[in-house]
Amino acid sequence: MKELARHLGAELLDETAGERLVRSVSPVSRAKAGDICYILSRKNKAELETCQASAILCDAGLRSAVPDHIPVLLTRTPHSAFAAAGALLHPEGLRPSAVTSEPAGISPAAYVDPTARLEDGVHVEPMAVIGAGAEIGSGTRIGAGAVIGANVTIGRDCTIAAGASVIASMIGNGVIIHNGARIGQDGFGYAPGPRGFMKIVQVGRVIIQDNVEIGANTTIDRGAMDDTVIGEGTKIDNLVQIAHNVRIGRHCGLASGTGIAGSTTIGDGVMIGGASGINGHITIGDGVQIAAMSGVVGDIPPKAKYGGIPARPMPDFLRDIAEIMMRSDERAKKRGDRNG
Repeated sequence: MKELARHLGAELLDETAGERLVRSVSPVSRAKAGDICYILSRKNKAELETCQASAILCDAGLRSAVPDHIPVLLTRTPHSAFAAAGALLHPEGLRPSAVTSEPAGISPAAYVDPTARLEDGVHVEPMAVIGAGAEIGSGTRIGAGAVIGANVTIGRDCTIAAGASVIASMIGNGVIIHNGARIGQDGFGYAPGPRGFMKIVQVGRVIIQDNVEIGANTTIDRGAMDDTVIGEGTKIDNLVQIAHNVRIGRHCGLASGTGIAGSTTIGDGVMIGGASGINGHITIGDGVQIAAMSGVVGDIPPKAKYGGIPARPMPDFLRDIAEIMMRSDERAKKRGDRNG
């Protein structure tokens, strides 16, 4: 426990618990001996009474809520400390797991074009295909059935999980692309003509900077003539659609079901809730927060909080919702009076 506290930068309040072993992470509701958990509010108070965790992370404001039988690791940032504990105790859980147990190296059941350049330490699983002129850095794993297109470059210590495809792309270091993601395919570009739609050529790239994580079955289209860019440290959930020429800044978070239309620019540190739709050719400023299921139709200034359809400043959205609910209650009451 003492070593864990030191690693997390947390204060162990009960020094007599310093030699306890912590083996895993767990939610409060089912934590047992050997587990560490965390709390962010007092809503877990009832569960804490029966919790048998070997340690709990919390801040000073919640210390009094923790029963005496659970040793406390005091920290100002319990959520991030819990994430660090999980990474220490379960490093294998930080990346998609390998499909096979073959030793590192190139599987004889994979295809690697003779002109591809792979550094030492690249692991290629069965049925993966690596195209002509591709370059892959050391420590990177290409999962079973993944397809790496011609002239794609992938940095070091990346994971391209099973069934993913990466074409027309430049990938940085430490990038994780989960199962079934599609990176670098053509965007939706057509010009109407007298005989129907005419395809507009898509000849740009996807550029993914260092330490980006892209969820399962997410799609990121290549640029039409410019590039589609995903900034350093950005995390993208499963089932997100990012269209051609979109530029996303550093350390953004996009939840599942989000769709971003073409040529939109998103600043640094932007958070977008699930199932949101973002119009094309607009700019979203740094630090913006967008509520789930919002429809963004125009520019949003930096650090603003927006929600609703169409998306508007959060105070306006909440006021509109309150008014709708009040009117709904009034109508229900009138119907009840008539029926009574």
